[in-house]
Amino acid sequence: MTADTTHTTKSASPADIKAIKEIVATVERTQRAKDTEGFLALFHPDALWTTAHGKVLIGFDAIAEFTRAVLPAASWDGEVTYEAIHIEFLRPDVAAVKIRQIYHSPEGDSEGSPLYVMTKRADGRWLVHAGQNTEVRG
Repeated sequence: MTADTTHTTKSASPADIKAIKEIVATVERTQRAKDTEGFLALFHPDALWTTAHGKVLIGFDAIAEFTRAVLPAASWDGEVTYEAIHIEFLRPDVAAVKIRQIYHSPEGDSEGSPLYVMTKRADGRWLVHAGQNTEVRG
């Protein structure tokens, strides 16, 4: 991820922007490594998640059950990259983050377009509170 490709519409703390980008980088790393617990550590306890194929998961327990069943067995040829391309601070402790997700494979690239709503906890840690992953079709 490069800082010059991420756009924000409101001034924000450089530390908050960095922390949000680190969450996105951790999503990429944990997906590649099939690190279920590392991925789940990024979610707020009251999170809401919708998969690229429309499965709605409400609450951490549902997200964890799905992730533990799917991520370890996931298979793809190539790799996936994630990049925060737009961060909109709705409040100082709430950010909407648009992600460019590219699956690189020998057959060609395909794209996803996740949107994460992240919230900042009292301890300063940012977590994914809501997520919608959308497959981009030609």
